Amino acid sequence: MHNMKIAIGIATAGRREQLALTLQQLAHQTVSPYRVLVCPASPEDFDESALPDLGAPVIRVTGPRGLCAQRNAILAEASDFDVLLFIDDDFYPAPDYLACLAQVFTAHPDIAIVTSHPEHDGAAGPGLTHDFAIAALSTRQPTETDGPGEVLGTYGGYGCNLSVRLSVVFAHDLCFDENLPLYGWLEDVDFSRRVAPFGRVVASTQLYGVHLGTKHGKTSGVRLGYSQVANPIYMVRKGSMTPAYAYKQLLRNVLKNVVRALYAEPWVDRRGRVKGNILALVDLLKGRMDPRRILDL
Repeated sequence: MHNMKIAIGIATAGRREQLALTLQQLAHQTVSPYRVLVCPASPEDFDESALPDLGAPVIRVTGPRGLCAQRNAILAEASDFDVLLFIDDDFYPAPDYLACLAQVFTAHPDIAIVTSHPEHDGAAGPGLTHDFAIAALSTRQPTETDGPGEVLGTYGGYGCNLSVRLSVVFAHDLCFDENLPLYGWLEDVDFSRRVAPFGRVVASTQLYGVHLGTKHGKTSGVRLGYSQVANPIYMVRKGSMTPAYAYKQLLRNVLKNVVRALYAEPWVDRRGRVKGNILALVDLLKGRMDPRRILDL
């Protein structure tokens, strides 16, 4: 058994019903979290009357709207714990997720961030259903728990399931950048790269979960398109991201938006994203590009 105190943090907006389903999945963990911290963007986003028994207190945290601001509000309430696992409100961790996570952090004291890249991830497609996720979890064989498994270095944690060693965060006064408002495009990579000088950032092959990639509650196409250009350039300027990584991200997304604009997927506002891309590039040329400009779009 381990003595690691792990808390779970969930920043949520506009997904009241989905959040309730995700909290139900946390009740199946073989090792209970010490606390679950939920920061809703508005009071209506979190129905505390429908909470399942998670074997741990579930605390409502109040913070300004925006993924980074909400996650910072959660961080501020997590000083009593060793590890904080951030999950999206549509990420279902396998029952052994927390047990495996504790093994990784215990076995590797030099690790600061642990993440996984889900085998089933609806973020890049139309999204996955609740029933599909439950079926995927039920057919998966539990990981052997006599070792931490393999960890692989990764450039950035994946925000849908990103855990951080809190002693590193508090020792170096680290937090999410609130200049990346609303959805906070690439906020997970930005945070990871600022943590990286103080500990390894890794992906664990032992961790398993399903990311539904729910489309409801997402930022508008225009705003997201603006962020796809503005955010990586902002990160290059402040030094948290290499130019090569940032411009690869930027070009890939802009080209995909342009190519698919005429035959857009039903679940993606490609034309809105193209418009946002163009607005950001115009602002770049005019010397006024800023991630916070999406608040005025």
